[in-house]
Formats: sequence, structure tokens, C-alpha cells
Amino acid sequence: METRSLLSLAWPILIGQLATIGMSVTDVAMAGHASAADLAGVSLGVSIWNMTILTLMGLLMSVNPMVAHHVGAGELDAVPQVVRQGMWKALGVGLLAFVLANLAAQVFDAMDIEPAVRDVAKRFVHVSSFGLPAFTCYRVLYGYSTSINQTKPMMVIALIALLLNALINWLLVFGNWGFPRLGGVGCAWSTMLCVWFHLAALLWWMRVAPAYRHTWPFARYEGPQWSMLRSLLKLGVPIGITYFAETSAFSLIALLVAKFGSAQVGAHAIALNFTSLTFMVPLSLGLALLTRVGQSLGAGDAHAARFRAWVGVGLTLVFAVASALGMALFRHAIASAYTSDAVVAALAAHLLVFAALFQLSDCSQVVTSCAIRGYKVTRAPMVLHLAAFWGFSLPLGCLLGLAPQGLPFAPAEPMAAQGFWIGLIVGLTVAAAGLLLMLRKVARKQLASA
Repeated sequence: METRSLLSLAWPILIGQLATIGMSVTDVAMAGHASAADLAGVSLGVSIWNMTILTLMGLLMSVNPMVAHHVGAGELDAVPQVVRQGMWKALGVGLLAFVLANLAAQVFDAMDIEPAVRDVAKRFVHVSSFGLPAFTCYRVLYGYSTSINQTKPMMVIALIALLLNALINWLLVFGNWGFPRLGGVGCAWSTMLCVWFHLAALLWWMRVAPAYRHTWPFARYEGPQWSMLRSLLKLGVPIGITYFAETSAFSLIALLVAKFGSAQVGAHAIALNFTSLTFMVPLSLGLALLTRVGQSLGAGDAHAARFRAWVGVGLTLVFAVASALGMALFRHAIASAYTSDAVVAALAAHLLVFAALFQLSDCSQVVTSCAIRGYKVTRAPMVLHLAAFWGFSLPLGCLLGLAPQGLPFAPAEPMAAQGFWIGLIVGLTVAAAGLLLMLRKVARKQLASA
């Protein structure tokens, strides 16, 4: 019964998330068929973009548990205020992110990369950053809609946006139908326009759909209220730091392996892009689980919250096994679908073996962390993720991937991207083990105080 309820809530989220990440897949694939330089440039630009938007997702996820608890407690009148204040938070965070993303793009000037790659990477960040304020506002409305059990709108919107993204890429990357041939920069224009489409489409849907009438957040104007914003920040900042710790570990690899050439950067981008696609399954289950756990706790049922949390973890582990087998068996076909460059494809297929190895750890850590957030616990997972990725993954990855001279246990020759992916396996395993123990402790504590 619980499995059916969780999957019913999760599957539209999954389709929507797959469509959203599908836009990045389309970007990388089309850039890969434009040229090796375009692929490397878009890959570097996407590393900044992904690190930024995933951190923002975490910062704004505080809306989810707060709305879910109010819904579970039957306090629907309290929901609109949470959303309104969440939108104020989103506007401030989005504008700050716009500035920081453009400043971060200056790092490409200090990197030893080909001029053509540097130009594409910087222009990608500059153009796509204009979509960040729209993205932050959309994520607040996304969290609100999910927490009142309305997940299908985001699915439909994301599928339409995926088609729109493919069309704009086809027009601008390759210069079809008389449009200018922009190469990898065309992917940035497509990304930015589709983000604004997401926001406009969801606002329209919310305005006309009956399901939102009882909690419609824009019936009146309300200025920023520091007490509510402080509560949102108290929950959201640790989640944002948690997401940053993980995504930065993945994204910084693209910057650190750039010295080894476009082939290494491109191969890492392909492997990372495909694992991001499969990652949407446990993430979608986790977001649905956050809502289920939060609503149970809002209703005062700690036993149901614990049961729902472990059902979600179990379902995710079943998927992880299937995902690992699929990556290992079809790695060459997956890599070839992204690029026609034989060297890049061979390197990417090799990295997909490492991606298959960390599926169990990666899937379990993301769904477990979402379950813990349903309990409104965010600081302890933040500390654990920082330790796992910045204390284990990146140091070990640098040791193996860069092989700095004079350090003990460093290999004789740099292992490049492969060394960093070994570090990721270790970091994800540490995070998964710690979060599973943390969920057990949090659930028991909630039961004892019930």
C-alpha cells in the first residue's frame, strides 16, 4: 500500500526530473556532435551551471517540509504565507546567484585550456545566468506544488520544455532554418529560455487549476517578513550547503582535469551527464518521500513516518542494483550516443564502470537525506556531506588524479579523471553509511518523543 502511494506521488516527479535533466543531456550531446571544443566548453560551462542550480535547489527546499507539515496537520491557511515568503527568498537568492555565477566564470581565464574552449565556457555561463532568478522562483513553486500532492503539472511542463530545448538547440547550435550557427553557446540560449518557460507555465497552471484554490498564495500582496524568512533560511541553508558539497565535488573535477585536454573533459562530462540522468530516479523518490514523511509527522504519526522512510530506502536500493548492471553492460553504447569522437567515447565508457560501482551508495544517500529532511533535520546531514566530499572525495581524487610530487601514496603517473572517480566512490560510500545510521537515530528519537 505504501509502495503504491509513494510511487503514485513519485512517478510524475520522475518524468519531470528526467525531462529536465534531459535538457542537459541534449545540450552535451548536440555540443559533442558540433565539435570537441564545443563539447569541452559546454561541459565546463555546465559544471558551473549545475553546481549553481543544485545549490539553489537545496537552499529553496525548505519550502517542501514546511508546507508538507502544514498539510499533514490540516493547517491549509498557513501554506500561502510560506510560499509568499519563499518567493521573496527566491528573488534575493536568484539575483545573488546571477552575480556569483558570472564571477565564477572568471576562473576559466586562469585555467590552462584551449582559447576556443575557454570562450565557449565563459559565454555559456554569461548567457545561462540570466535564467537563475526564474529558476529560483520556479523551485519555490515546485516545492509548494509537490507538498500539496500536485506533481503532474511539473511533469507536463518539463516534457514540453524538453521538446522546446531540443528545437532551440537544433536551430542555434547548428544554424538551421537560417538561424545563426552559435555552436555550444546556442545551448546556453536554449537553457535560459526554457527556464523562463518553466516558471511562466507553472504560474499559469496554478492560476487555472482547482487544486490550488484553497492554498493560492498570491491572493494578496505581502512584503518580506524576517521571522518567516529566518525559518526558511534556517532549514534551507544547511540543505544548500549539503547540495553544494556534493555537486562541487563532481563539478570541480571538470575544472581539475582540464589540464589533461579536451578528451578527458569531454569523457568526464558524458559519464557525469548520464549518471545525472539515472540520479533523477532516487532523487524523485526522495522528494516524494520527503512529502510523505513530512505529512505523517504533521499529522503526529511518527510510526508511519518511520515506515514510509524505510520503504523509500528499500525501493531505491532495488533501482540502484538495476542501474549499476545497466551502466556496466551498455557503457559503450551509452558513450557512443553522446559523441562521434572514438577517443572520447572510449574514455567515457571506462568512467561509466566507476559510475556503476557507486550506484548503491549514491542512490541510498540521496533518498535517505531526503527522508531525514522530512523530519526537519538539516544540519547533521550537512556536516556529514562536507566531511564525505571535501574530506574524502576531493583530497583522494586530487591525490590519484593529479599525482602531486612529494606526497606519500601518490601514483607514479596522474590517473586523470579516473582517479577523481575513485575518490567519488569513497566519498559517496561514507555519506551513504553515515546517513543510513542517522535516519535510524532520528526516527527512533521521534518515536520516543511522540
